[in-house]
Amino acid sequence: MNADISQQLQQQVQHACEQESSIRIVGGNSKAFYGCPISAEELSVGDHRGVLNYEPTELVITVRAGTPLNEIEKILDDNGQMLPFEPPSFGANATIGGTIACNLSGPRRAYAGAARDFLLGCKIINGRGEILSFGGEVMKNVAGYDVSRLMAGAMGTLGVLLEVSLKVLPKAETESTQRFHCSPVEAIDKIHACSQTPLPVSATSFHDSVLSVRLSGATKAVNAAVNSIGGDAMDNAESYWHDLKEQRLDFFNTENPLWRLSLASDIESVLAGNTNDDDFLYEWGGALRWLKSDAPAEVIQAAVAELDGHASLFRHVDQQCRFQPLTPGLLRIHKNLKQAFDPKNIFNPGKLYPEL
Repeated sequence: MNADISQQLQQQVQHACEQESSIRIVGGNSKAFYGCPISAEELSVGDHRGVLNYEPTELVITVRAGTPLNEIEKILDDNGQMLPFEPPSFGANATIGGTIACNLSGPRRAYAGAARDFLLGCKIINGRGEILSFGGEVMKNVAGYDVSRLMAGAMGTLGVLLEVSLKVLPKAETESTQRFHCSPVEAIDKIHACSQTPLPVSATSFHDSVLSVRLSGATKAVNAAVNSIGGDAMDNAESYWHDLKEQRLDFFNTENPLWRLSLASDIESVLAGNTNDDDFLYEWGGALRWLKSDAPAEVIQAAVAELDGHASLFRHVDQQCRFQPLTPGLLRIHKNLKQAFDPKNIFNPGKLYPEL
């Protein structure tokens, strides 16, 4: 179904501006758990959908923000292409707008790039009710800072996404996943050894003493890489990586808070003495670590901050604010951006941080 409801959305935003009332932007509601809880009038973008432009030879697709993510992936798959950042859906109703707003990427992120890296342009409604366009449909189209990328990860706090243009890539000819039984330290060493060579690694994970390494590319290159690194071939690899991306593995079936830690990939230990190895699942070569822990947020965030990383509470029934507090300098930058795009603070107030 294709539908352009941009005028309706613009009118709702303009009305909110006049009333100085806040708006909660919703797409498919598949990621409502993510971010801080807010209470505001709902602005639904889910019916604003449709593919506006797609030329497979140009490796670019432009879509309305309410277009279901699974529809986009199906169109690309039919043409042997993919979204390189391998985004999670967390539900059948996931939209591309919500995907970009959250800037969530899957197992391929460390080796291909994040969602924002493939955002070429966008159209938004700002906090004054104006429709603005940034970027375009080609890789080199701007001078200076690429404003469109600010929308990736802004959680709807800077504007209502109407359209996005994304760079896509061809799917790999062959994939193979090799597994190794090892300790966390050995896993980190193995991953770093792989990174020192031109191996076609496209994903890694480590949990329960098992390191999984996915290789993607031309058949000849993948076969050569398999012979080089060894390990045991995984039979159900496609299902495994999909379930990891969508957090359907047994590891994620927990009542404990699920933390998302971003760290330097070579850090061997974090929260030593307060956690067990089974409490962690590593991705992105060790740079992303999922942690199941009921330790106080202050303890986890302080420990990670000491390692120059940051920690976000990703899932938990406790609806507290989830993101690590900003430093004064970063908070000032965030406030300046918020003032520029949404001076009356009507879009998702408090969704990212209480101060915004």
